[in-house]
Amino acid sequence: MLKVMFLCTANSCRSQMAEGWARKLGKALIEPYSAGLMAAGVHPRAAAVMREAGIDISGQKSKEIDKNLLLKMDIVITLCGHAEATCPLTPPHIKRLHWPIEDPVGTRGTEEVIMKDFRRARDEIRDRITTFIREIVRSEGL
Repeated sequence: MLKVMFLCTANSCRSQMAEGWARKLGKALIEPYSAGLMAAGVHPRAAAVMREAGIDISGQKSKEIDKNLLLKMDIVITLCGHAEATCPLTPPHIKRLHWPIEDPVGTRGTEEVIMKDFRRARDEIRDRITTFIREIVRSEGL
């Protein structure tokens, strides 16, 4: 099972959604973790749109990067440019990927507009996780 850590700035939205999707879609393949450059709590709108998709992330905790845990990962995936640029250096045996997913947290407008952007991020992350799992299956010959 691959240990995968999803990183974003506050570990409140994108990385939390990625952890939830990876846990659901990558059951026997991925042991998912998430963290941030700081911990800001799981965003209620992120939890709400994931609940709409049948995934409960409300019990997940927002955490800062644990450097010792980071060193145990097989793959680290950053979900924002800030995390990509400031994530601690990882040894060469840890694969690094970057998925630039626009942060819905800063979206302005009506609740409908804001929730639509959270759903966009959720669905984009789901699609990336689905493709990622297909690639794992193909490369591992599963």
